[in-house]
Amino acid sequence: MDLNKIKDKLEEFKPKEKKSYEKIDYSALYWKPKEAGKTVIRIVPNKFDAEWPFKEVFLHYGIQKFPIYALTNWGEDDPIVKFTEQLRANNEGDNWKLANKLEPKMRVFAQVIVRGEEEKGVRLWEFGKNIYQELINLAGDDDYGDYTDINEGIDFTVTAAPGEVGGRSVLLSSITPKRKSSPLSKDAKQIKEWLENQNDPLELQSKFKKDFDSLKEILKNYLTPEGEEGKDEGPKSNYSEQSKDLTPKSEKFAALFDEEDED
Repeated sequence: MDLNKIKDKLEEFKPKEKKSYEKIDYSALYWKPKEAGKTVIRIVPNKFDAEWPFKEVFLHYGIQKFPIYALTNWGEDDPIVKFTEQLRANNEGDNWKLANKLEPKMRVFAQVIVRGEEEKGVRLWEFGKNIYQELINLAGDDDYGDYTDINEGIDFTVTAAPGEVGGRSVLLSSITPKRKSSPLSKDAKQIKEWLENQNDPLELQSKFKKDFDSLKEILKNYLTPEGEEGKDEGPKSNYSEQSKDLTPKSEKFAALFDEEDED
């Protein structure tokens, strides 16, 4: 026997050292209601954009277990976004339905201080389109105006109540502005700290960012689950309205990626 080969095999059999990942306390970075009830918050001026307190972020849902941040958030080409554009290039109903499912959905982040938890500093509050629109409407109302003003801004009461979305039990939030304005804090040093110590949601998520080729493969696997490609009845997906024309072998899909592979 080859003793060197035996040594190599023995090395292969040794227990592999487990990779250690830095544990992140997400409660120190993000805030959201954890139970039904009311919480008072204050939206803080955005360190990263003095003129706009919100950050719009787009995510793909339903393609994998966890949401995927669209590459368009970083100003890069996203194969899933490009595919939805191909689908919308014609008036076929099934194509538009699938495009609606695949296109990234907007979530919004704001820098907030939670009253009663000021010692935790500024955290990111994530919410959807309805609350976003309500906050914009309030900003355009002369009775409220710039509710992020550090001297004469307004606190909000966030009310969380049990609800259901897509068959899942969730907490649904609503907001109510306070009637009177108030300073962000009476401590100028604390205000300075809050304005300087903030996190960018995209920077926090950058380590989970997938590259173009990875997203392309995820999309192909989603449209053609393992063992389904080549079957006469066409691939199955999470969406019953998907038609044969939406398989990875369709002209639209093939043309989109074949051209890129040639570059």
